[in-house]
This record gives sequence, structure tokens and C-alpha cells, in this order.
Amino acid sequence: MATIIIHESALNFDQSNTLERSLGKLSRVANHFQAEVSDDFDYEQFQTLRSKTGLDINLIPGHFQPKQIQLMISDMDSTLIGIECVDEIADMVNLKPQVSEITEAAMRGELDFAASLTKRVALLKDLEIGALEKVYNERLHLNPGAETWINGLKDKDIAFALVSGGFTYFTERLKSELMLDFTRANVLEVENNKLTGKVLGEIIGAQAKADFLNELCDQMGINLNQTMAIGDGANDLLMMHAAGLSIAYHAKPKVQAEADIVLNVRGLDAVLDLLHIQK
Repeated sequence: MATIIIHESALNFDQSNTLERSLGKLSRVANHFQAEVSDDFDYEQFQTLRSKTGLDINLIPGHFQPKQIQLMISDMDSTLIGIECVDEIADMVNLKPQVSEITEAAMRGELDFAASLTKRVALLKDLEIGALEKVYNERLHLNPGAETWINGLKDKDIAFALVSGGFTYFTERLKSELMLDFTRANVLEVENNKLTGKVLGEIIGAQAKADFLNELCDQMGINLNQTMAIGDGANDLLMMHAAGLSIAYHAKPKVQAEADIVLNVRGLDAVLDLLHIQK
């Protein structure tokens, strides 16, 4: 048997009828619903249910063991937070449309991430460092359900790692504010309180994110099956594939197609539903 999760705490009459006709009896677990179906459940029917009900519905992989999870690793921009930091920084010098176009193409997997980041950062040359503080204070916001999600993980003693193709200026502040366990991101070079247009050291792209996950597993003495990874862009895929369970959060189509779990409606707190599976 396989487990299906319906990430919703209350179903209307039509949703309930549609789901029970396809899935059979629904069980209420915590703040969501679950159903047990045969292992050969028709995936196309599953996709149809998502469309008909307008709900996040996920089939849980048989290998997933929620009680064994020890580490959650998350992308930052457009995943934990609701902005792309580099785009908002670029807006300070009236270059947001140009930079956003490059960012979108990179997140869709159409451009090499490292080359695209180098190009975007170069456009920021001579920008005062104070612009980054303005972005953090005035534009950066957590995505819905983020604090509930993080606190729920802490309650279960699951460590949280934030990894980003963005910048340490933001990840380190979020680490302090949200009391996160681990962070890694790109370091912007600064001289005389201005950006030089360069990144110091290795660029944190797709491979570096996956390497960070493996490094943390070694450090914590756990295996990859004890981890969950969440992201929205193509540069998250190597990390997501390596983790025990991959989650696409309001993600690009390529990422949704390759992830174990897809969330397009609910906020980040829906991730906690996955930890309440009875196995």
C-alpha cells in the first residue's frame, strides 16, 4: 500500500466527494488528510485530482521514513523567502528587469548558474553596501508558513540548513534571526563599502549545494536517507536528488517534474505534514 497526503485541514463537499471516489476513505491526521492506495495507483488519475480539487496532493515514496529524518536543507531565494535578493539589489541601480531576466532563465535551467551569477553580480559594481541592508529591512520577507515550519522541525530535533546561490549577507542574518543550524552562500567582495562586482571564492551553484548536503551528513553522522531537501530552481536539483526526500516549493516546471513532493498551493508549513505519516 502507498500513502497519499492531502495538504489541507478542511475539505469542502465537492473536494471530499471527488477524493473519496478516487482514493476511498480519508483519515484525518494532525492538520491534513491521508489515504492508503494500492502501489499501482494510476499517476495520471493522481494528477487529475490535483487539478479538480485545487489542492496540494502528494504520493509518498515507499522508501521515505519520516521518523528517521535528522536534517532539512533548504534553498533561500523564492523558497524560504519570497524574493530573489540579487534582483532586488539590482533594483537599487535601476537594473532589475535585466537582472531578473537572467535570474529566471538560470532558475529554469536554461543558463549555466555560475556564469549567470557572475554576469549579474558584475552589474552591481560600485553599489553602496547600504543597498543590501535596505533590501533586507524593506523587501525581504519569509514565505507563508516559514516560521511554523522551522519551529515544527525544531520540536522534532531536526536540524535546518540554509544554502543559497545568493549571498551570505542575507543567509547569516536569517541564521541569527531564525536560529538556524547551518548556512552557506556566496560572498560578495566589498571594498570601501562598495561592491566590486565580484564573488569571492567558489560560487555556490548546483554541485556546491549537493556537496554541502553531503558534508553536513558526514558532520552529523547521518546518511542521505535521513535528509529532506526543498527548492524551486534548477540549481537545487542535484541537492534534491541526493536527499532522502525532495520537495518542490512553488517551483519551476522542471523542478516539479523531478521532485518527490510538489507544493503549489500551501505554505511551507505543509512540509510538516510529511513528518506525520504513520509507518
